[in-house]
Amino acid sequence: MASSLADEACEACTSEDEPLTEAEYAEYLTEIDDDVWEVVNDHHLEAEYPFEDFRDTLEFTYEIGELAEQEWHHPDISLQWGEVGVEMWTHKIDGLHKTDFVMAARMDRIHEEYAPE
Repeated sequence: MASSLADEACEACTSEDEPLTEAEYAEYLTEIDDDVWEVVNDHHLEAEYPFEDFRDTLEFTYEIGELAEQEWHHPDISLQWGEVGVEMWTHKIDGLHKTDFVMAARMDRIHEEYAPE
């Protein structure tokens, strides 16, 4: 799932920004992988990325950790054999911001590299 959202900049929000409403984030949902991502309680994004083995699971976790450091937008990440869980929201506004969806689209792009042929 190639997404133009993944090509957009991760823009920091300010404390004056409001969390996105369902109507506002609905368009971004169409650009992330709905097989792995869901919005929970209009507050945060959760994903479960599947993998065929532990090595790919671990390498993906490292790559999204590097992305988080680069963009200074850090999700909660859980790792177990064959699955990486991600939970993400913008803490400054205690809710969803466009940047959360940009990060999700970038994680989707990274995950495509691990899809079995």
